[in-house]
Amino acid sequence: MLLDLVIPDLSLTAGGPTRTITQLSSALAAFTGLEVRLISQAIEGSAILLPSGTAVKTHIDKTTSPLSFKLGLPALRVMERALSQKQPQILHLNGIWHPLLHWCVRYAKRHDIPYIIQPHGMLEPWALEWRAVKKRIALAVYQRSDLESATLLVATSEQEANNLRRLGFNNSIVVIPNGVDLVGLKLPSTTKAALPRASRYALFLGRIHQVKGLENLLRAWASLRPEGWVLQLAGPDEAGHLGYLVGIAEQLGISDEVQFLGELDDRAKWTIYRGADLFVLPSFSENFGVVVAEALSQGLPVITTTGTPWEDLRTYGCGWWVEPSEAGLRDALREAFNQPANGLIKMGERGRQYIQRFDWSVIASQMFDAYRWVLGQGERPSCLFKE
Repeated sequence: MLLDLVIPDLSLTAGGPTRTITQLSSALAAFTGLEVRLISQAIEGSAILLPSGTAVKTHIDKTTSPLSFKLGLPALRVMERALSQKQPQILHLNGIWHPLLHWCVRYAKRHDIPYIIQPHGMLEPWALEWRAVKKRIALAVYQRSDLESATLLVATSEQEANNLRRLGFNNSIVVIPNGVDLVGLKLPSTTKAALPRASRYALFLGRIHQVKGLENLLRAWASLRPEGWVLQLAGPDEAGHLGYLVGIAEQLGISDEVQFLGELDDRAKWTIYRGADLFVLPSFSENFGVVVAEALSQGLPVITTTGTPWEDLRTYGCGWWVEPSEAGLRDALREAFNQPANGLIKMGERGRQYIQRFDWSVIASQMFDAYRWVLGQGERPSCLFKE
């Protein structure tokens, strides 16, 4: 079976889907025997992510023109070349709104190829309110039709699946979470609290963007001023939001307690995870939040919000799941800071056990079952959404 995975952008700054789709492509090729092609595009000279190993056939075209990139023309050219060589049995399209993905839908319909759309949270309520007018126009002109014609939709959580239903999409939906690269999971857990340390660290890692709720986090932190703790914010700036947050930290008088670390490469990212004592994702909306899974894999208790699908943190005793507000974050932080010396370590160890279900081999198997069902080659998958 030949599968084409299409994603409009593989640059390091493009957000979570870039990382998860490159890892999914590698896992599908490694664990299922699928022939996998990854089709995308990039701006000339930009740093991009590629699948590990050589099993995945990558088809990526580059351009120096931002307009051409925005229209998806480089990836459209490379896709046409790939499809002329060999047509896939199934197309898995990642994201919505982008013209490239609409061209793919038109091609799939013309050649009677079943296609799957994975919105990656782009239809979540908060996301739809961001630049809402443009999105309403796009939905009316082409996007709703493209989604309704998809053979299958992929949600990363039941929360996202329910929101797709509320928008009126009656397609079959599978709920398959993102996987996580379980780096270091099998290593002995660290005992940070037992070591003499000048400071303990609470970490946020992700895009520095309004949706991440970081102003609430700064204000909650300022109301507590925890002694011996430092707040680290790591990730690429979007739309100048970093400068705004730096100003808020200065206004609140906590600049000495907050470190803005900027964008990190993979090696630095895992080093920062291992040096932290607590992870915080204060987002208003996440369809998954792969950084939560990564943090749990490194033995970090996690504070996140009900805008994310991580209620299991509370269920399995490895973190806090609170309202996406200053008050909700303040209460969770206070509880975390008041934990006994080994309390956070024990929570982190429970998280390391829990997160093993998100290993990429498990996720690839679930996705493979969904593909086979779409093609009439397998039984109804267990991950099919049951309302």
